[in-house]
Amino acid sequence: MTGSMPAPTSPTTYLRSLRPWDAALIVVGGIIGGGIFLNPGIAAQRTESGLALLLLWAGAGVLTLIGALCYAELGARRPHAGGTYVYLREAFGPLAGFLFGWTMLLVIYSGSSAAVATIFASYAAAAFGLPPAMALPLTVGALVFVGGINLFGIRLGAQIQNLFALLKLLAVAVLVVCGLFLAGAGHGQVLAVDPARSGVGFIGAALPVLFAYSGFTYLNNLAGEVRDPQRTLPRALTLGMLLVIVAYVLVNVAYLAVLGHDGLAASHAPAADVMQQVFGPLGARLIALGVAISTLGFCNITLVAGARVLQVMGEDGLFFRAVARLHPRYRTPNTALLLLSGWAIVLALSGSYGQLLDYATFGDWLACAIGVATLFWYRRRDGATASFQVPGYPWLPLLFVGTVAWVVVMTMRDNPRNAGIGALIMAAGVPVYAVWRRLFSRAHP
Repeated sequence: MTGSMPAPTSPTTYLRSLRPWDAALIVVGGIIGGGIFLNPGIAAQRTESGLALLLLWAGAGVLTLIGALCYAELGARRPHAGGTYVYLREAFGPLAGFLFGWTMLLVIYSGSSAAVATIFASYAAAAFGLPPAMALPLTVGALVFVGGINLFGIRLGAQIQNLFALLKLLAVAVLVVCGLFLAGAGHGQVLAVDPARSGVGFIGAALPVLFAYSGFTYLNNLAGEVRDPQRTLPRALTLGMLLVIVAYVLVNVAYLAVLGHDGLAASHAPAADVMQQVFGPLGARLIALGVAISTLGFCNITLVAGARVLQVMGEDGLFFRAVARLHPRYRTPNTALLLLSGWAIVLALSGSYGQLLDYATFGDWLACAIGVATLFWYRRRDGATASFQVPGYPWLPLLFVGTVAWVVVMTMRDNPRNAGIGALIMAAGVPVYAVWRRLFSRAHP
């Protein structure tokens, strides 16, 4: 039966040690990476005014908050490790779960980690004045570091993640203060219309903004390690999302106050440009250090969350059973973590991870939409019995699914080559699943 829960094969279980504040900072750390420091310039190129840009960032934040509330109910219904994989497997069958796990392993989690580790390396090199030749060793070193610290228990990993999240929020706060109060001579141009951008489309601007908001689902992957998850998950997802929305909107106001809409559209590194105006080269180095810390924290939570998906897949017989084992002392899926970290390093060394990430970027939000769609299946089967229920059901989940579906369709129309290759990567999992079930996997009822 599709909705049956397979019995775990490992006698060792996850340790519920994540507190509400830990969980909220995981949400912040899973969303804020390098996007807010880079993508506002791209979004400005595709909007016609500062007002339109701010409304876009606020609107995308509200949309993401709706998705987070839906995931809060899903987490309250299934407070176990695995997140989206578990929801898809239960609602749509093991093939759907396998395809998510396949794409997650191949490009989404591993490719995101590799790509963002490369961003970390470039900014760390800039912050400390290192030569370009150090970029690749720094990339690999970052992945080894964040993978290694999480081998020794979720408590240590959470403490490091909390530090990363607080430091990146500090970097955001410094950027906002500098933009609004120290260099904000252009406050009057925040909402101004940019004549050079009249008639630009909306969908092109939506994509980089939505990309910057992705990652809110990672906490659900770790639900098996959250204390009192039925209460903690909804509170942490809501608080974390509200912190991110406020931070993102204020940062964009700071960019517009200093650079104006036309200057922001012309900037390839708006955070560095703002800090350069305030403190000169020292400011550029300071924000480079902030971006490096932010991206390192993102890599940390991506690998940790992805490893939990692989571990649950191993329990279900949909991946190597060795990855299902938890360390008897640290209660961590060390085999899965080493595998995912190793594959991310391979992608970084190959140089092909960037293309793979571009091909499958739309698949990340597509998976979020399908994950939210499972809420209708749970409601129909179990009724409104969860300890937390998304407000405005069914309209808010429908709004989220419909909006994301529209963005995905428009992306496929505007960039059919990359979207098509991304779809082929996911579709390639179908024959792999068939072979796997025949040769390796234990039978599912």
